[in-house]
Amino acid sequence: MFGDGPLTQGLIFGCGMVSDDTEHMRMTAVALLRESQDPNRFARILGWKLKWWLLALPAGTGMATAKAIIRLWLGWPPNRSGVFSAGNGPAMRSGIIGLCLYRDNDPWRDLVRASTRITHTDPRAETGAVLIALAVREAIRTNGVINASEFLALCRQECTDDEWQKTISKVEAAVAAEDSAIEFAQRIGCEKGISGYIIHTVAAVLFCWLRWPGEFRRPLEQIVKLGGDTDTTGAILGGLAGATCGVQAIPPQWIDRLIEWPYSATWLQNALGKNVHRQFAESDGAANQSSQLRPPLPRPFNGLMVLLRNVAFLMVVLAYGFRRLLPPY
Repeated sequence: MFGDGPLTQGLIFGCGMVSDDTEHMRMTAVALLRESQDPNRFARILGWKLKWWLLALPAGTGMATAKAIIRLWLGWPPNRSGVFSAGNGPAMRSGIIGLCLYRDNDPWRDLVRASTRITHTDPRAETGAVLIALAVREAIRTNGVINASEFLALCRQECTDDEWQKTISKVEAAVAAEDSAIEFAQRIGCEKGISGYIIHTVAAVLFCWLRWPGEFRRPLEQIVKLGGDTDTTGAILGGLAGATCGVQAIPPQWIDRLIEWPYSATWLQNALGKNVHRQFAESDGAANQSSQLRPPLPRPFNGLMVLLRNVAFLMVVLAYGFRRLLPPY
């Protein structure tokens, strides 16, 4: 519908807002700043944040995630609150884990598993989350120079499910054939848009990342134009491409035209991002868990502020929903 020109922010009055995917990344990052070695304590911190996040009425919460958080409120512990679902929620949270815990001795798998099982217990969901964390780790460890065949061989070692194995083979074949994004979507049966099924989501993300290596704008535009669960595919691929290319590769207008509040782009970069960098890049993340060494956590905002923001976002989403009842939709 929007043609082949460059994509720009346009959710409301030519500006954009972030969705629940960015919020999951933010909560996971703050939880990592408080605990990145003990998976159980990390899960308790993240579970607590998810509980209060749901009370602020976020728009677009997945059914499995909502059910799991309700179970948390009813007293289920984080390691038992998840529901059997292969939704793509865990992949929203795993990229930042791979970014922070990129060293060989870091317990990244345990933290990805803990994060996943708070909301999802289907092994396919955990595998998808692991693959995204693995991709980010490889981007960091190779300075963004990724060999597609070698990386996909690592992915196969993580996949015990036949469907995952077949899908990874489709990704490899599509990258080798230099498929377009639409052609790849046809390979995996997503002609009408990338679904919220984690195998479809992660496959599309990995294909676009490997198909246009070292780029930020083009793979993001391609995956958004595929349609479907675009806020999630865009957020996951954006994190992965950002870890590969660096913040300088992000088109400035994509950031400048965000109208987020209270967790603005400035807050994400200066309050949260710089804390993450100091703790996990400038020093040994494990050693920096000491309260004497750890930088102060970003200041949380009043829950009422977040609620007001979410209500405004929900109104925008509902307006689009009613608009789509009319032509040309």
